[in-house]
Amino acid sequence: MDALISVIIPVYRVEAYLHRCMDSVLAQTYENMEIILVDDGSDDGCPVICDAYAEQDGRVRVIHQKNAGLSGARNTGIEAAKGSYLAFVDSDDYLASDFLERLYEACVKTGSEMSVCRWEYVRGEAIPEKGSGETRIFTGRQMMANLYIPDGAYFVVAWNKLYKRELFETIRYPLGRIHEDEATTYRIYHQVKQAAYVDASLYGYFVTPSSITRGFNPKRLDWVKAGVERLDFLEQHGYSELMVTALQAFADGSIDIYFGLKDELLGSEKEQQWIQGLVRQGLTRVKAYGRFPLRTEIGYHMFLACPGIYRRLLERVKSENGKQ
Repeated sequence: MDALISVIIPVYRVEAYLHRCMDSVLAQTYENMEIILVDDGSDDGCPVICDAYAEQDGRVRVIHQKNAGLSGARNTGIEAAKGSYLAFVDSDDYLASDFLERLYEACVKTGSEMSVCRWEYVRGEAIPEKGSGETRIFTGRQMMANLYIPDGAYFVVAWNKLYKRELFETIRYPLGRIHEDEATTYRIYHQVKQAAYVDASLYGYFVTPSSITRGFNPKRLDWVKAGVERLDFLEQHGYSELMVTALQAFADGSIDIYFGLKDELLGSEKEQQWIQGLVRQGLTRVKAYGRFPLRTEIGYHMFLACPGIYRRLLERVKSENGKQ
């Protein structure tokens, strides 16, 4: 008999989208599942919608709790799950009908502890069919390296994956923080001996025009905190071959956040100085593992000496690349 899969769906203020999400989950070709709806103190019509689905289908369970944020809701679902495998779905997103079936088959056929698929930005339409459909195998160490490839977003997020339950035995999502997957997924990869990647778009990540262009959120400092933790983890656990790439990716992302703070958050001088200090540390830290590309290293020194000039040069380079 196929294993039980626990599908964990945090729910908060998504009244307009919850039906679409749930209908896509209930339409899965893989039927041996339990759906755990964690109503995270939602103050709209979501609690009633959740209860209605539980009455209609015995596979649906609802947990009502005080608001604990996305991490807290996921953690509640993990604690309540009875399945041998776990999957996370955000409640405004939706799934291809064979999402669970293909990820489960990838795990079973390859003997992998988890599986991953492509995802696509969607606005309510059918999920575009992209990818070769092939399944590739990676070690946990290779999955860690995949965090830094051009398609690394497929490997960072929590929700386009199927996990053996044991992977979460000692891992939970950090409470009160955004970018919670940045702070968690790499810890899972460290435990994994083998993972399967299904090169097919099976998950629809719902966006609106306003969500793509939304302004800077000061909570993005949580990304910097997660990045510091990840760098320390990689160093402490011997991922020396990744350190140069990881330090560069962290510096680039942190500099973007620095300018967001400078433009959007008055009184953030302390946070700006913190980020500059981290970039300075990176220039020293990288020497134990190699060096940044020369142009990159010069750019970081310029950022530290004169952020305004660095920014103008960076914008010029982006403009020139855009014209090519």
